[in-house]
Amino acid sequence: MTKTLNWRYVVKVLGMFILFEIAFLLVSTGVSIFYGEDDLNAFICTIMLSAVIAAICLLTGKNSPSVLGRKESYLIVSSVWVVFSLIGMLPFMLSGYIPSAADAFFETMSGFTTTGATILNNIEDLPHGLLFWRSMTQWVGGMGIVVLYLAVLPMLNTGTQMFSAESPGPQVTKLRPRIKETARRLWGMYLIFTLAETVMLVVFGMSLFDALCHSFSTLATGGFSTKQASVAYWDSPAIDYTITLFMIIGGTNFALMYSAVVKRSSRQIFKDEEFKAYLWIIGIATAIIFLSLLNDNGISSFASVEKSFRDSLFQVATLVTTTGFATADYMQWQPMTLVVIAFLMLFGSCANSTSGGIKVIRILVTAKNAFLEFKRLIHPKAVVPVRINGHVVPEYVVNGILAFVTIYIVVVSLSVLLLSIIGMEVSEAIGGVLTCIGNVGPGFGDQGPAGSFSGVPVFAKWYLSFLMLLGRLELFTLLLMCTPGFWRR
Repeated sequence: MTKTLNWRYVVKVLGMFILFEIAFLLVSTGVSIFYGEDDLNAFICTIMLSAVIAAICLLTGKNSPSVLGRKESYLIVSSVWVVFSLIGMLPFMLSGYIPSAADAFFETMSGFTTTGATILNNIEDLPHGLLFWRSMTQWVGGMGIVVLYLAVLPMLNTGTQMFSAESPGPQVTKLRPRIKETARRLWGMYLIFTLAETVMLVVFGMSLFDALCHSFSTLATGGFSTKQASVAYWDSPAIDYTITLFMIIGGTNFALMYSAVVKRSSRQIFKDEEFKAYLWIIGIATAIIFLSLLNDNGISSFASVEKSFRDSLFQVATLVTTTGFATADYMQWQPMTLVVIAFLMLFGSCANSTSGGIKVIRILVTAKNAFLEFKRLIHPKAVVPVRINGHVVPEYVVNGILAFVTIYIVVVSLSVLLLSIIGMEVSEAIGGVLTCIGNVGPGFGDQGPAGSFSGVPVFAKWYLSFLMLLGRLELFTLLLMCTPGFWRR
C-alpha cells in the first residue's frame, strides 16, 4: 500500500509551533510595555494574527491521524523555520522600522538561524521591544526551535527524527535514551550559561537589558548587538574577554560538556580530538593575526600589545564560532588576515554546538581520510579505517561527511557565481555566501563588520536568506525536499 504525506497532521504541528512563538512574542511585548515605546501595537497585531493562523492550522489538523514519519519530520523541521521567520518579521514591518519585506525577512531569518548578518545601519534607533525580540530570535534558534519544543512539550512520539533533522553536526550524541530528556538537559545547560554570562556582563558594566540581549546572542553564537558599534561600543577588556569565553563555550559540543559534567571530569572534554583541534585552530589563527597586528601597530606599550592580542582573540573566536560580534573592523587589516578569516568562516566549530560552518569534526574526518588514502594506495589489501577518539568511524559516516563537504563547496561556488552575475562584486559575493551559509554574520567589503547588507540587491537578500536556512539545517534536510523522490507516494 502506498503512503502519502500526512499533510493535515503536519499543519496541526505547525499550529502548535506558532503557539510556541506567540509565547516568546508575549515576552517581547512585556519589554515594550515596560519601556513604553511605539512598537507595542506591532507586537499586539502580530500576536493576534499569529493566534488566528494557529487556530486555522489546529482546526485543519483536527482529528487527523497522529502519524509522523521521516518525510513529515523533515517537512516540519524545514517549514517551521520559514513560518517562524515569516511571523517573526511582522513586528519589524508593522512598526515601520523595517518596512521592506525582503529586509525584514532577511533580518529575522538571520536571527533564528543565528547568522547575525543585518540590514540595519541604525540599530540604536530601534525601540527596546524590537531589540529584545531581535536578540531572542537568536537565543531560540541557537539550540534549536524543535529541540526547545521537544524539551517543553514532548508530545510527539517521533521526536528523535525531528531532533536529528534539526541538530547540527554529522550525528546526534545521545545523552539519554528518551529524546525529551536529551532536549531538556541541553536546554538546561544553555540556560545556565546564559544566566552566568548575563551576571558577569552586568558586573563588568553593561545594563541588565544590554547584558541579557548580548548573552542571548553570545550563547546562540548569533552576534546581534544592541549597539551599531557592536561590542566595541563598551571598549572594555573585561567585557571583551567575558564574551570571548562564552563564544568559545557556545562553539563547544554541548553533549560532550554535559557528559563531562555528569562524570565530573573535565578531562573528557580535553581528550576529545575535535575539541583539541578546535582550540588549536583558535590558537594558531589568533597567533597569525596577532603578529600581523603587531607588525602594523608596533609595540609602543603593554596596553597596545594587549589590545592587539584582545582584538585578535576576539575576532578569531567570533568568526570560528560563527557568532559575528565585532571589536575591530578586520577589513582594515592586512590582506593575509582576510585569508585566515575566510578559512575560519568555512570551518566553524564543534558538532552539537550552536555554531554554523562545516564543523571541525568534518574537517578532521576529511583530513584523516585523505591522509589514510596514501596508505591504502601503498597497501591496497590493508583495512585502514578512520579513527576519532580511538574509535573507528563507520564507513557510511565517512561517506556522508565527504558528501556533505563536497555539496557544501559546490553550493558555495555556484552561489558566488550567481551573486556575481546579478551585480555583486566577487569579494563581496564570496563573503556574503560564506557568512550566510556558515551562519557567521559579517562578510567582506561593504558587508564587513563596519557595514551591513542593506545595499545588497533584493534578489540577493532572499537568496542569502535561503542560504542561511540551508546552512542552519546542515544542507541535507532542506535539499532533500528539492528531490522528486521526496514527494513521490
